Amino acid sequence: MNYEQLFEQIKLKKSFLCTGLDSDYEKLPKHLLLQESPVFEFNKQIIDATAEYSVAYKPNLAFYESLGVKGWQALEKTVDYIRGNYANIFIIADAKRGDIGNTSKLYAKAFFENMNFDAVTVAPYMGEDSVTPFLSYNSKWVILLALTSNKGADDFQYFKENDTLLFEKVLKKSQEWANKERMMYVVGATRAEMLQDIRRIIPEHFLLVPGVGAQGGSLQEVAKFGMNDKCGLLVNSSRAIIFADNTENFAIVAKQKAKEVQTEMEILLKQKGII
Repeated sequence: MNYEQLFEQIKLKKSFLCTGLDSDYEKLPKHLLLQESPVFEFNKQIIDATAEYSVAYKPNLAFYESLGVKGWQALEKTVDYIRGNYANIFIIADAKRGDIGNTSKLYAKAFFENMNFDAVTVAPYMGEDSVTPFLSYNSKWVILLALTSNKGADDFQYFKENDTLLFEKVLKKSQEWANKERMMYVVGATRAEMLQDIRRIIPEHFLLVPGVGAQGGSLQEVAKFGMNDKCGLLVNSSRAIIFADNTENFAIVAKQKAKEVQTEMEILLKQKGII
């Protein structure tokens, strides 16, 4: 999916919601544990309930890798299910990979060839040769970690040298590797006040913004400081949608929560004149 196709989906659904499939086995509704693949069955029902409001899904790989082979099988079935039933939805592997070139090449093969994700989150710390193997796939995206919302972000990301913060250096340097058609950036919603400065550096790129919902980030603040003329935002919500209920009605409640977010996003898109 390219830049314009993603923007068209945002306009069509009047939404820039990315639903995070952080499908923690310990939090699954108990009645699903009798299924052959509880995580996949949970994902399937969540996807069917929220697809009309979501332009993207983002499985966090930790919740799958921790289950071993069964987790990887559930992840693969999840991606295949989205591809087979909701072909126009953008799928992100939240893997946060980043290693020397030959290793990154194999990570890229795993996510782009074997599992057919649209994008993968990548850590930039090891530099250009750890990122560019992911960019060798013409139709795929890198989502580079820029400014995260966790407490430990202060340890490195705000380090300043020559009046430039480290996360700003990441934004500027990575422009040499790919343009807005191939590169997105992770910017945490709890750092929304920084989005104005970020937009001065990357005015046109899409931003993947986690932290709205259970983590306390403000959708209005993110839109105020981060939205551009093509929206330029994929705002992720995970727990606040998928674990809003843990009874047999979990999918119904998830749909309601996703609709609430979409309704708010529609208002913000109209205010910007995008729809």
